[in-house]
Amino acid sequence: MQTKLTICLYLLLTLPMAMMAQDKPTVIPLWPKGAPGFENRRNEPEQAKDYWVKNIHNPSLTVFAPPAGKANGAAIVVCPGGGHRLLVYTAEGIEPGKYLSNLGITVFVLKYRLGRDTLSPYKIDVHAKQDGYRAMRLVRSKAAEYGLDTNRIGMMGFSAGGEVVDMVAYGPGKGDANAPDPVDRLNARPNFVIQIYPGPLYVPDVLPADAPPAFLLAANDDPCCSLPIVKLLNAYRTAKIPVEVHLYTQGSHGFNMGNRSKLQSINTWPQRMADWLMDNNYLTPVKRERPKVLH
Repeated sequence: MQTKLTICLYLLLTLPMAMMAQDKPTVIPLWPKGAPGFENRRNEPEQAKDYWVKNIHNPSLTVFAPPAGKANGAAIVVCPGGGHRLLVYTAEGIEPGKYLSNLGITVFVLKYRLGRDTLSPYKIDVHAKQDGYRAMRLVRSKAAEYGLDTNRIGMMGFSAGGEVVDMVAYGPGKGDANAPDPVDRLNARPNFVIQIYPGPLYVPDVLPADAPPAFLLAANDDPCCSLPIVKLLNAYRTAKIPVEVHLYTQGSHGFNMGNRSKLQSINTWPQRMADWLMDNNYLTPVKRERPKVLH
C-alpha cells in the first residue's frame, strides 16, 4: 500500500513538470558551433526582461508548431522589431508565433544579432542580414523534418525586423553551390513577405523580377514606418508583382498584434493578414493527383 502511495505521489509531482517540458518550444541555433567569426561568444547568456530580449550572440530560431493535426505545410520566419537595440520578443515574436501556428503554419521566430545593442560588435547590414539569410536557408533545410512545402515559406517583419526582411527578400537569394555547409547552398528568397510597419532602411527603389508577393500594413500617423510601405507599394505596382496594402488612419507605431489597442481597426488587423494568406492559397496544402491505376 505504501509503495502504491509513493508511486502516486511521484506521478503527481513529475507529470506537471513533464507536461511543461513538452510545451517548451524547440530552439535551433542558426550555426551549431556559433555565428561565423564569433564562435567564442555563442555561450554568452542573453538578457531578457518584461517584453524584450537582447545581448544575442548565438542567433537562433524558436519553433512554434501548429496544434496536432492542423499543420498545412506553410512556414513563416518571424523577425521581431526593437530598433536593432533589443527584440520586442513577447509581442512581436511569441504572440505572432502563437497566432500563425493556430492557422496551421509552422513558425520560426528569429533572434538576430543587434547592431545597436550596448557595445555591440555587429553591423546591421552585415550580421543581421547574415542571420536573416541563414534563417531562411535553415528552415528550407528542415522541410522534410517539419513537413513543409518549400514553395510556401514566407518571412514576416515588424519595424526593425522588417529591415531584415527587406535585405533578404529583395537581395540575391541564390545559395552558394560550392559552400561546404549544405544549408548555405539553398535558396534564401522567401515565397511571400508580410511587413508590419517595417523600418525605413533597405527599402529598394526597384524590385527584382522574382520579388515575392507581399502583404503590407501600417498606420498613416506612424512618422517612422508608414512611408516604407508606401514606397514598397509603388515599387510593387511598377514591377506588377501582387501586393496588398492596409494603411490605417490611426495606430501610430508599435501596435504589435493589435490586441492591446482600443482601435477596432488595429485590434482586428491580424484577421486581414489571415484573409490574405487564405485568399492566396498559402494556407492550402497542394493537392497532388493520385497516380492512375491501369487495369
